[in-house]
This record gives sequence, structure tokens and C-alpha cells, in this order.
Amino acid sequence: MRSTTPLPPTLEWVDDEDGFLRLIDQTRLPERIELVDCRSAEQVWEAIRVLRVRGAPAIGVAAAFGLCLAMRPHRDSDPQTFINELDSAATYFCSARPTAVNLSWAVQRVQKVGAAASNARAAFTAMLAEARAMATEDAEVCRLIGAAGARLVPEGGGVITHCNAGALATVAHGTALSVLYAAEAQGRRFRVFADETRPLLQGARLTALELQAAGIDVTVLCDNAAGWLMRTGQVQMAIVGADRIAANGDTANKIGTYGLAVLARHHNIPFYVAAPLSTFDPSIPSGDQIPIEQRAEDEVSRPFGHQITPAGVPCWNPAFDVTPADLVTAIICERGVLQPVNSYNIGRLFAEPPCGQRPSP
Repeated sequence: MRSTTPLPPTLEWVDDEDGFLRLIDQTRLPERIELVDCRSAEQVWEAIRVLRVRGAPAIGVAAAFGLCLAMRPHRDSDPQTFINELDSAATYFCSARPTAVNLSWAVQRVQKVGAAASNARAAFTAMLAEARAMATEDAEVCRLIGAAGARLVPEGGGVITHCNAGALATVAHGTALSVLYAAEAQGRRFRVFADETRPLLQGARLTALELQAAGIDVTVLCDNAAGWLMRTGQVQMAIVGADRIAANGDTANKIGTYGLAVLARHHNIPFYVAAPLSTFDPSIPSGDQIPIEQRAEDEVSRPFGHQITPAGVPCWNPAFDVTPADLVTAIICERGVLQPVNSYNIGRLFAEPPCGQRPSP
């Protein structure tokens, strides 16, 4: 059944150079849709940190616009003051969340444009134009990911996914969910199982909401039910997004992804990762070098304000884990399907610059 309430854009810049960043407050979903208008760098940083906006591509674009907001008060500064403030603001935004490489990549891309301008006002104009271009580019990249991976979705089969890698995690379409949207548009029929994704339930709250709105058959299951679901033959494909992919293909994604990949391998189910090239980090050789964000204990002990653990019992709350490349069947990106997943094939992705401005090794 389709949702009766279509979702507004995940994030968008409103108006001209004196405008603001508008985004969905995802901490309120699915109970209600609230829009937040961010008019300062601090508001954008806070939105990224507390997950009002989340998903690697989305926080990258949000940070790009946030950097513009940080520099708007300095449009009439002398060039050196502008550069100093720009460097400080870039460091500030990169501190918001450490695991998703898209954030630092996006900040550095806009920072580079600003630093190359002849004066502060020209720099700000160029930075905002670059951030807007990145938003447009992200939507197109996600569309291409969907087109590349649609044929992999099993006709009449079951698909399991973890966390949210849909339009809510990007500017539009999504990464893993873009593949499902494209397959559905081609007439394929399938059923999606969305892991609830503890402790913040991005699968139950966000993925289920998106898929319902798109008219795709979706069922939510507890994270610890995935193995039995596979054992009973209800799943023929697993697909997830990514927050950082190392040079060898090791992939960081929401905590619980590694366990899902191990289960998929045991049950001979293909395990796919869908991500744009901006999520690859060729500067690190393996997943051992990926920083793993540790989040507040109360996200586990008091989810959504309800105490579920005895007072004084500590909680361990890594936001991400790393899935080794040998558990990943293929990576789906805007340039196609990468298989097998290894350093050589990833290096080939970066041998020639793809369309648009993408990261380089």
C-alpha cells in the first residue's frame, strides 16, 4: 500500500545567496514530517551530529552547504582572513562525524573552490554554486547506481537490507534503495525485508517508510531474525549502502552489516554494496584504518527516551562496523557493477576520471 503522504526532498537549498538549507528532521520520522531550516553553520553541524540528516551522501552535501553558511558572514573580508576562516570552518564540519568519507570529501571540494577565488565575495558565490552542483550530481549518481544494479534484483524473490540507504540518505533516489526503485520501475516484483537496525531503528523508521511510499512490498524484522529468515529460504539477495570503502574493498556501514554479510555467505546469498565513488577512500589500504564512530551510551540504554537497561550498566555503541571485501559479492556504483571486489578492480575505477568531479586516489 502506498503512503498517503509523499516525502519532501531530504535536503535542498532555498532561495539565493542569502537563502538557507532546508532538510527533513529524520529524528521525527515516521511519526511526523518536520522540516528544519538551517541558517547557520552551527545548525547544520548539529543536524549532522544528532542525525536530523544522515546517510553518507546526504551529510556530505549538507556539510557543503553548511560550509557556505559558515563563510557567508565573511563575504566582505580580506582574502587572507577569508582563507583562515574557511580552514577553520572546514575543520569544524569534518569533526561532526568521522566514519563517512563523503563528509570530508564534500567539505574539501567546496573548500578548494573557495580558496581558488580572487576575493571573498567571489569565493562565496563559487562555493555555493559548487555545493548546488554537488546536490544535482548526487541525484544523478544515485539514479545511475539504480540503473546499474536493477538487473540483479531477483524476480519474485526476497531482498534484505540493513539501515537506510534510500532517498533519505541522499539528495534523491538513494543507493541500495535506488537499485530497488529502478527494478520496480522495470516491472520486477519482489519483497523487501528491512532489518529494524538497532539502536536507532533506521530500517524500521526510515526504510520501511520510503518503500511503503513507493508502493514496494516491505516487511520489518528484528535484526536477530535475519539468519532464520535466510534459513527458511525467503531471501535471495542482500543489499546495503556504505559510509566508507577502503582501497581493498573493505566496507564500513551501519553496525550489524558485518553480521548480515556473514549470514549471507553461510546461506549462499549474494551480498551487494551500493555506493557512489565519493564513498571510496583509496588513501587507506584496508578497513582496519577506517575510524569507527562511537556514539552515546544512552542511544542503547534509553532509546527514544525509554530506559531499557538497569541504571549503571555500561553500553557499547559503535555506529558502524567493517565488512571484509571477501564477503562482498559486488559493489554497485555509478560506473557499473564491480566484481570481484579487490584492490585491482577498485584501482581501475580511479584510473580514469569519471564524469563530474570525483575523488582521486
